[in-house]
This record gives sequence, structure tokens and C-alpha cells, in this order.
Amino acid sequence: MGVEGKDRAKVLEAGATALSNQLGLAVQRLRKSYGLSLADLSSQSGVAKSIISQIERNETNPTLTTIWRLAHALDASIESILQGAEEGPFIEHLKRGTTPIFVSDDGLCRLAVTGWLKTVDWLQWYDFQADPGGVLESAAHTRGSVECLSVLEGELEVDVGGSKEIAAEGETLRYRCDMPHRISNLGRKPAHATMVCILKAAAMD
Repeated sequence: MGVEGKDRAKVLEAGATALSNQLGLAVQRLRKSYGLSLADLSSQSGVAKSIISQIERNETNPTLTTIWRLAHALDASIESILQGAEEGPFIEHLKRGTTPIFVSDDGLCRLAVTGWLKTVDWLQWYDFQADPGGVLESAAHTRGSVECLSVLEGELEVDVGGSKEIAAEGETLRYRCDMPHRISNLGRKPAHATMVCILKAAAMD
């Protein structure tokens, strides 16, 4: 049996109030679980601190855009935010064919994006493979950025501003990548490494 008129309006209002209460509690719980202040969450989500405070106190009905921004900043789904539910264990399985792969200009180097795309603005990591003679040329990243290259097989040379170093299997090179840099496989065997790039300037935004 349905409800109409004023009764229906009351039911809808009650439902909206309940949803608002769940939203406020979910945002506050997640924010505190990450140790974030209102100012921290505001900076990461782009939502005004006063609005977040009002949401947590159930004093406003945010737009879907606002909810999406908060969910994204809190690493939660919109559904869980709206339902006030606890997030379950997080496991993301990327199959071989879904991993993005970039190829160098000479076609001899391959970069598989193994890192989380959500962190790409400040942290990037890759699986790097280079055939003999392969060269990966990279433009300068943001000022203060650092790259770490850990060689798993073979040998790789890194050239940063004319300064060169070679790393063999089991060795790691850390270097400034806020200037043009180059990774080369000068050996006769394929080389394999993991590469992590920390974009310092972006991380401080």
C-alpha cells in the first residue's frame, strides 16, 4: 500500500534525513580513521572546510559532485559513503591485458604501469624492460622529483645532465629526474628493473 500527499512527503523527508545522517557519520568516521583534520580533507577534496563540517553535523544536503569529491579523497565508493557502510578488504586484480604499457621511441624499452593510477600525480611506479641497445629518453619532471631504478636482471646506465652511473643486478640508482634523463641498456642481454618516481612538488600541493 502506497502513501500519497502529505504522508508521502513525510516519508520522503524522513528518508532524506536518514540518508543525510548516514552520510555525515560515514564522512566523519573515514576522515578520523585516516587522521585527517577538516582542513586536510578540504585540501584533498576541494570541498570547503565549512561545508564538510556542515555535512558531518547533518546540517546540509550536499550535491552529488560534492559527495564524489569526498569519496575520492577518502578512498571510498560513493555507495559506501551514502550507506554509511564500512569498506571491506581492498584487493584490485589487474589482468595481464589491462596493464597499460608504454614503448620507447626506439621500440626497445617497455614501461608497464604497475602503480595505482590514483597516485599518479605524486607517486608512479613501473616494471621496466629494455632489449640490448634500448634507450628510454625522459623529459624533466616537476622540480624536486626523484626516481629510483632497481635492477632485477642485466645492467642499466642512467644519464642525468651528463653524469652517468651503471647499476647491475641487485643494485639501485636514485637520481634527480627534474631534468632530462636517459636510461640505456648498453649490454648484450635484456635488462629488467622496477622504477619508482616520486613527484615531490605535486605531493606537496
